[in-house]
Amino acid sequence: MFSAYTTLFRTPGGMKFSIAGFIGRMPISMEGLALIFVVVAASDSYTLAGLLSAIAEITKAVATPFWSRQADRYGQRKVLLFIVPTRTILMAFFIICVLNSTPIWSWFLTIILAELTTINAGGMVRIRWLYVLNKTKADHHLINTAYSYESLIDEFVFIFGPMIATVCATSIHPAAGLIAALFFFCTGLPALALQKNTEPPLTPRVEGEPHPAVLRNIVVQAVALPTAILGGFFSSISICVVSFTEVRNAQGQTGILLALWAGGSAVSAIIFGVVKWKSTPAFRYLVTLFSLTILAIPFLFVTSIPLLALVLFINGLAIAPILITGYAIV
Repeated sequence: MFSAYTTLFRTPGGMKFSIAGFIGRMPISMEGLALIFVVVAASDSYTLAGLLSAIAEITKAVATPFWSRQADRYGQRKVLLFIVPTRTILMAFFIICVLNSTPIWSWFLTIILAELTTINAGGMVRIRWLYVLNKTKADHHLINTAYSYESLIDEFVFIFGPMIATVCATSIHPAAGLIAALFFFCTGLPALALQKNTEPPLTPRVEGEPHPAVLRNIVVQAVALPTAILGGFFSSISICVVSFTEVRNAQGQTGILLALWAGGSAVSAIIFGVVKWKSTPAFRYLVTLFSLTILAIPFLFVTSIPLLALVLFINGLAIAPILITGYAIV
């Protein structure tokens, strides 16, 4: 049943860039939660933490497509070697501002500047899979398996990342979660950048050729809007879980709860990757979106941490299939 994964793992260079990408994208599951911890510790305000988190996510949404385009045109290596030191310095400024209680406007300014250097490491890894599998003329089903595998890796990121961020912020220092995220960032992405053999070829802009905006494509629009709302759902759940555990004096369990959420998604990612679907990705996308909506209703009735853990795990089962089919459609 898992022969597709076995074949995928034998792809030359595949595991090397996948592991580097795994390490390099650990911050995506750590920074939002770590930001909440450090801001709440410094200001005692969930409102401020929520506003900063929202601004950070909006900025990421603007920055990510820009840097992805630059990576296509000039190469992943050049972009990554510029982004890594720049982002590290800017994020360090944000941490310094928060810890030294500088004016609130400086917190917003520094987090915006830092998030303007956000890059889609997961997308870079997926395009490498597409490149090497097409180069070896692999079965098209193997590309679906690669996307499912990377969705599984994403879930591992969201299993371990929140736990690490929580332990660092609650046991060491409120800012330690952000610092740990920077460590993973500065380790994984340079390692990815140095792997030249699997780097996709450049696709420079050719003047005179039409370059219509991708968001004008009605199919992309149909995927982009729900996915944007899904991002808001993810951020909201993180903040709510932190608040829920704090009220019950159990902040140390925040990471475990979010890990269970990602664990549910990991289970569905494994299953999704081995099934040879006969239905279209569009149909599966609609079904999984509807499933997530239904599985979100139980959150309204959660009254205890054990019940929240169960609801999070069940809700997570719908997440990976949405992302996998969304990538397939686009």
